[in-house]
Amino acid sequence: MLPIGATAPDFELPDPAGRTHRLRDVLAGGPAVVFFYPKDFTPTCTAQACMVRDAFAQLAGRGVAVVAINAEPADKHARFAQKHTLPYPLLSDPGKSVIKAYDAAAIFGLMTSRISYFIGADRVIRDAVKADWSVKPHAAFVRRVIAATDQQNA
Repeated sequence: MLPIGATAPDFELPDPAGRTHRLRDVLAGGPAVVFFYPKDFTPTCTAQACMVRDAFAQLAGRGVAVVAINAEPADKHARFAQKHTLPYPLLSDPGKSVIKAYDAAAIFGLMTSRISYFIGADRVIRDAVKADWSVKPHAAFVRRVIAATDQQNA
């Protein structure tokens, strides 16, 4: 996991519709949550994706963008997003270059770790959590992001 205070690497990845997303564009409107997860349609990954979905309106209402990244193909992301009504882009990194740049590669690069980053508009990592087997630390992370943006907007 990259340390808090580090500069987040820029990236350029496609979503299921073929649109390219760059970190610098995501951050143009303010901070972002960028989270990495191992696989679509698995129980813990589905719980995480849906937890972020359920908090999405609160995040977006505070100017926080959200993107999710793993190595799976765009067509699988499209089915996953549709089934669970995910309102944020799922980006495909089949070559794992972004996954590696964000220190989210696990098990000799074969898997993607479950890591969430809160990145300021200046590309500085403000908060982060790594918890591969549980969504609870990621839910606490989302609550911290909401609280932090409330303090900034006060």
